[in-house]
Amino acid sequence: MEPSDSHSVSGPAKTTEKIPTKTKPRRRTEPSASRSGSAAVTIRDVAERSGFSSATVSIVLNNAPLARYIPDASKARIQRAASQLGYRPNLFARSLRSRRSHTVGVMVFDMTDPYCTLVLRGIENTLYQASFLPILTDVHNDRSRFERYLEMMLDRRIEGLVVLANWLFVDINVLSDLEKNAHIPTAVVGRELKPDNISSVIVDNNLGARAAFEHLYSLGHRKVAFIRGPHELYDTEPRWRGVRAVARDHSLELDPRLIVDLPESRDPFSGFEDGYMLTEQLLHRRRPFTALMAFDDMTAFGAIRALAKAGIRVPDQCSVVGFDDVSPAAIYSPALTTVRQPMEVMGAAAANIVLEAINASVEKKPFHPIHRRIVPELIVRESTRSVK
Repeated sequence: MEPSDSHSVSGPAKTTEKIPTKTKPRRRTEPSASRSGSAAVTIRDVAERSGFSSATVSIVLNNAPLARYIPDASKARIQRAASQLGYRPNLFARSLRSRRSHTVGVMVFDMTDPYCTLVLRGIENTLYQASFLPILTDVHNDRSRFERYLEMMLDRRIEGLVVLANWLFVDINVLSDLEKNAHIPTAVVGRELKPDNISSVIVDNNLGARAAFEHLYSLGHRKVAFIRGPHELYDTEPRWRGVRAVARDHSLELDPRLIVDLPESRDPFSGFEDGYMLTEQLLHRRRPFTALMAFDDMTAFGAIRALAKAGIRVPDQCSVVGFDDVSPAAIYSPALTTVRQPMEVMGAAAANIVLEAINASVEKKPFHPIHRRIVPELIVRESTRSVK
């Protein structure tokens, strides 16, 4: 009795041996030159090569629920035939049927910011392992570009969104845009939004600043200069709160004449020039200090350059601490002591939050926003030493 191509599956009890039915014997043919040269290999071609029905081949290649009833040997034969023919599934057609795109939008406010590189690596690696494709956009710190890119990605049916915030995030009111698309699982790296209905991943700025100042205090530094972040930047307040907490713990009075603030800027590299300029201002005030704590690494680089120009050796005459641990910090001269933000970990955490929310949506399970605070690490290098 010949096996039938039209056999249907009615339940587990009857299907284990009957689903992988073969077609009636027929002459196997190689795909024609015109097909292999100009047209995609189809499930029908795989069916002809393997000897199974198109329905059975479709179940196996699409990993449909009924595939669990098909013997492994039959699956292997179908998959081998698909590989020999170079079959590739039509993911676009599949996404139309399933209403899933397996894509996640990744919006960066400024790609040139050195802070971004490792965060993006963490996002990309995590999405790759989950078989999701990232759609990366650079917003250029421009609200209209942000809105347009968000609209374009929604048109392409992204299933989730990761936003990498930076200095200018506070100047572009994107909160309303993200809230309007709250049905798209979203995580913001580097900023906690209010209200908190959107997930976030941030470094514990308070803890990082505490570690940096405690390090300087342990080396005997009592006269410390500070270059704080811009007033409007989210990270500035918690870092300064950490500094003040350490001062309070040690009954140390901070000299207001040794405290300056970075100006607002659209240029992620402006920290170097501003750090240079502000350090010169501190030196002109003729208030002695043995250490300088910069808001971030770029600012610290500028401070070291200004100190060198003034004939002050780092760390022999003045210790310097940064924050972030961007790539040049380890190879700068002197190598910079800094607070390391685990940026790749932060990117991976944000991507995982979005993937968990996507899976919950597919399974029709509730999912509430997650807010993760990542612990930073003090990296001691050559730019700090004990007071002589």
